[in-house]
Amino acid sequence: MIWKRNIDLDALNQFNEGSIVRHVGIEFTQIGDDFIEGIMPVDQRTKQPFGILHGGASVVLAETLGSFAGYLCSEGEQKVVGVEINANHLKSVREGVVKGVCKPVHLGRSHQVWQIDIYNDQKQLCCTSRLTTAVLS
Repeated sequence: MIWKRNIDLDALNQFNEGSIVRHVGIEFTQIGDDFIEGIMPVDQRTKQPFGILHGGASVVLAETLGSFAGYLCSEGEQKVVGVEINANHLKSVREGVVKGVCKPVHLGRSHQVWQIDIYNDQKQLCCTSRLTTAVLS
């Protein structure tokens, strides 16, 4: 297991009250030994004017998963902040729910790199992202 903090899904989801994470409907759904998953609805909050999932909403999901995963890999008073993210939007989504799966690529003392893949309801890859986070003491 890579996690250094002990937290359950309910507590993780409570962190989101009053934030963009709650506003767009992101919910953490699973924490495994080396991954974290979350879902986000494709609805009026997350679609762009042409009726498809907004790329920025996908990035919000990716950064949320990666930042929280980074936090779970930190200790004590350490904080984790995103410093760079990229996203490749591969397939449009018009409805339903998308699921993000976040796994580590690199877990260093001062930087982490996370791979976040986002899938549609048919389990097709729609977006793939990499997030680099800095660990602050």
